[in-house]
Amino acid sequence: MPHAIHPRRLFTLATGNWLSRGYLAVLALSVVAMFMFPEGRFGLDPMTLTAPLSFLGMAFPFGPGTEGSLAAEVLATGFWVGLLLLGALGNAAALGALASRSAGVPPRQRVRGLLAPAVDNWLSRGYLAVVAAAIGFFLYAVCLSPDPGFAGIWPLMATAPLSIVAITVSGPLGDGSLSLVVFTVGTALAGLGNAVLLGRLARALRR
Repeated sequence: MPHAIHPRRLFTLATGNWLSRGYLAVLALSVVAMFMFPEGRFGLDPMTLTAPLSFLGMAFPFGPGTEGSLAAEVLATGFWVGLLLLGALGNAAALGALASRSAGVPPRQRVRGLLAPAVDNWLSRGYLAVVAAAIGFFLYAVCLSPDPGFAGIWPLMATAPLSIVAITVSGPLGDGSLSLVVFTVGTALAGLGNAVLLGRLARALRR
C-alpha cells in the first residue's frame, strides 16, 4: 500500500524534530497554566493551540461542563480531550513535515516550492475552500448585513492558531476599515500557512 498513512510515520513527524517538540512543549506549558490559573488568561489556551481540529468540538452539543449522569459527563469530557490530543498530534506532525523539507532548492523555485503543498492535494484544497467560505461570510456580514454579530469568529476559528497574529495586529487599530483589511488579509495568510502545513503533512505521510 504505497499511499497508506502509517501511524508510526505520523508519530515520528510529531516528535522527531525540534520544531514539533517545541510546539508540544509550549502546549504542555499551556495545559499546566490552565490548571494553575483557571480564572486568568495566562498565555494561550490549549484549545487555541490545537486548532483548527479542536474547534470541531464546538459543533457538538456536549463537552466539558455537560450536565447529566456521571457517565455522560465523563464521556463528554473524554471526547473533548480526545479532540485536543488529535489536534496536537496533527499540528505537531504538520510542523514536523515542514521542518523536514528537503534542502538545496534553487532560489527561484523556493517560493513556488513553498506554496505548492497548499494546492496540490485534496486535503489542503478542501481546507482552503473552508477558509474562503468563512472569510466570505465574514465580509458579507460586515459589509452588507445590518447586524454582523460575531461573524469574525468563523475565519478566526478556521485559520487558528496562526490567526492569533491577525487578531493581535488588527485589535489595536480599532473598528475602522484598516482593521477590517488587516484582519481579512491576516486570516487569509494564516489559512494559506495552515494549508501549506497540511499539504506538507499529506506529502510526508504518503512517502
